[in-house]
Amino acid sequence: MIALFGLHDRCASFDKLRMRGSLGGTKKNPHPELVEGRTALIRGALRRLTACALLMTCALASSAGGQEKPAGADAEELAKKLSNPIASLISVPLQSNFDFKIGPNDDGWRYQLNVQPVIPISLGEDWTLISRTILPIIYQDDIFPGAGDQFGLGDTTQSLFLSPKAPLFDFLILGAGPVFLVPTGTDELLGTEKFGVGPTLVALTQEGPWTIGILANHIESVAGDDDRADVSSTFMQPFIAYNTKTAWTFSLNTETSYDWEGEAWSVPVNVVVSKLLNIQGQAVSLGAGVRYWAESPDTGPEGFGARFIVTFLFPE
Repeated sequence: MIALFGLHDRCASFDKLRMRGSLGGTKKNPHPELVEGRTALIRGALRRLTACALLMTCALASSAGGQEKPAGADAEELAKKLSNPIASLISVPLQSNFDFKIGPNDDGWRYQLNVQPVIPISLGEDWTLISRTILPIIYQDDIFPGAGDQFGLGDTTQSLFLSPKAPLFDFLILGAGPVFLVPTGTDELLGTEKFGVGPTLVALTQEGPWTIGILANHIESVAGDDDRADVSSTFMQPFIAYNTKTAWTFSLNTETSYDWEGEAWSVPVNVVVSKLLNIQGQAVSLGAGVRYWAESPDTGPEGFGARFIVTFLFPE
């Protein structure tokens, strides 16, 4: 994150120099020195971000190596709960995603940090209300020619699931409720400037070390800037996870969405490996993996990307 703030400030400095004429050129035809300078900054930031992610993972794993691990059965059960999107477990995942080849010329890229707190609220003996929030923090550059770079918040997705505490038919875990799109974007290229609402549903089963299920929602815009495109989007996330007795988790999912207004599919496929650790008494899951864009809009990401996840868990 420090690298992103530094990159944003220095890119802004380049823009000021360009506008003053220190580097020459115009906004549409920047001086080669400006292009090279911004490119070097972007590459440097990418290297620093990747290095920071790797160093953080190594440092946490090293620290955990000398600490008390969760008891085997407890760690396995906790890792299994983490595979359940509506488990009765407070967690705060910090999910970093790197995507590339964005835009008509494949020149753009995006870093997105999703802050995703999950908070269950007990409603008596039989029901639980689970709040799942996704707040994106985004840095993106050259997503289309002349777009420049943007850094800030994206739109927030807030889901509420009402779930019975006992599985249906002794195997089916269900949750359903409303989902809201809140226009918290700090830049017109980072958000939709629309309020949206719709239904959301999650269904899964857990048998032995396996977790198999699907999370889905549909959002329609109901208010917002009339000059912006309406939102009509369906999201489907089928997932499968395998948990080992040593609290390793191997997961596969897609985060498929269909834009009914633009008639376009987005299908990133994610493969992630994670490990549950105990660091100074704090349960933490560290994960890393790759993502591949099997389908995307004409100006969307292409090829491979990367995902890193740090999840803080607060079991009862």
